Amino acid sequence: MDLVRVERNRSMAVRRELPQVVPNTVCLSCEICCRFPEVESFLRPYFTGEEIERAVAAGLDRSVFPDASGSQIALVPHPDGDSYLCPAFDPATHHCRIYAARPLDCRLYPFALMWDESHAQVVLGWDRKCPYPGDTPPPTIAEQAEAAAAWLETEAVLDTIAAHPRLIGRFQDDVMVLRALPALTSRVTRARRPAEDPRLAPLTASDAVRFDNALERAALLHDQALAAYAFPYHAMWTALLPYWWMEEDETFYLFARSSDGWFMPLPPLGPRPLERTVQMALGVMDEWNGGSPVTRIENVMAAQRSRLVDAGWCFTHHAGDYVYEAPALADLAGDRFKSQRALCNRAAREAAIEVRPFGAGDARACRALYLRWADQKRAAGVHDPFAAFLLEDAGAAHALLYEEAARWGVSGRVACIDGDVKAYTFGYWLTPGTYCVLAEVADRSIPGLAQYLFRDTCRRAVEQGARYVNAMEDSELPGLRAAKRAYHPAAVVERWTLRGRAG
Repeated sequence: MDLVRVERNRSMAVRRELPQVVPNTVCLSCEICCRFPEVESFLRPYFTGEEIERAVAAGLDRSVFPDASGSQIALVPHPDGDSYLCPAFDPATHHCRIYAARPLDCRLYPFALMWDESHAQVVLGWDRKCPYPGDTPPPTIAEQAEAAAAWLETEAVLDTIAAHPRLIGRFQDDVMVLRALPALTSRVTRARRPAEDPRLAPLTASDAVRFDNALERAALLHDQALAAYAFPYHAMWTALLPYWWMEEDETFYLFARSSDGWFMPLPPLGPRPLERTVQMALGVMDEWNGGSPVTRIENVMAAQRSRLVDAGWCFTHHAGDYVYEAPALADLAGDRFKSQRALCNRAAREAAIEVRPFGAGDARACRALYLRWADQKRAAGVHDPFAAFLLEDAGAAHALLYEEAARWGVSGRVACIDGDVKAYTFGYWLTPGTYCVLAEVADRSIPGLAQYLFRDTCRRAVEQGARYVNAMEDSELPGLRAAKRAYHPAAVVERWTLRGRAG
């Protein structure tokens, strides 16, 4: 059987209609589907390359698809001006203009494909945002879920989803998990690791010791090193990206795979000459990425760059980590800290704040606080698309942090008012003299609470021997940059991304 016929048969299998779960009368009166609050909403439907061609043939403009090989659709402003619409949706009739050619992502809804909270397996869920049939799906939907799961794990559909892993969404609290999809999990996991390289292993909490040993061999840590040279920094983002590692000749190679391809979040860690290990790593990624420009090595420090720049490697400079003298932030003395000191005093004056260690029982309250804080940020006007993207993605990373902090060697504290969690912070020791703030969230409706908790964090760090506090980078966001500079850093530790040789 030739490839053309194989692809045609696979396409026909994937296009077979799933049974409609929600009655037409509900769909046509719904005020939720096909509408989105942000233009870059991660919930907008994803189209494979073949689905894009069918949608264009059905009347959609090709320009609404940023990538012809597969992409989320570009939204258009709602005529009312307060939200965004799928360009295939007619708000006057509530009909889809390309209904017969709608993508798998839409045909599956209100069932949803997503990673579970630990990003360990793919699950089938029911989106509670759908008004039918209320909070609890009826028994018939459980039967439909089994049928949908069986269809999703047929060979043709498995192949399609493995080729387009963005069809699998991030974990969402408001999606009811119905069942795991082990065959799909296995297929997608295999697709994310090059089959020809069995050296790769997924990064898990049990790899923390291996990571730390590699850092020790590389002799890179000092009080003003980048915060990225620590296991927790990367572990929390496994909620969103699959991380993999391999070890060769006492050198540890950490890889991550985005929707665009493979990259290294850190340079190789080990005693071998860095020039040789970098060349090996870039060659491996170029092979995996098929020559895509996504191949890169992030978080290169100044000393490493100086060893590589003469070899002709190209670098891009990025915002660095803000490192402060810990005793100064613990005291907040003098005119330069006048505004922060006043905010701390106001918070203490207006409420009885109790700061205590984070416990496993605080996870739900911290999650609720994060969602409230994110809503407050949006209401205040998050206009930068990158800032909005970070706000969405950080929620999953924080949720994983609540569960795994103790296993990663991360300590957490919560600030409570009248018994309710109103702020939290997590951090780790980069060296015996430098404490890193990994995450911090405070209810924005309580003036001075964020400053109060940050001062408390610095005071406790000083009590345990900290000379410096690393508050990480500003993500090149103007508001965050201003807030970090207002605390008068002792240094801003520079970072670079290596992207190959010139020419």
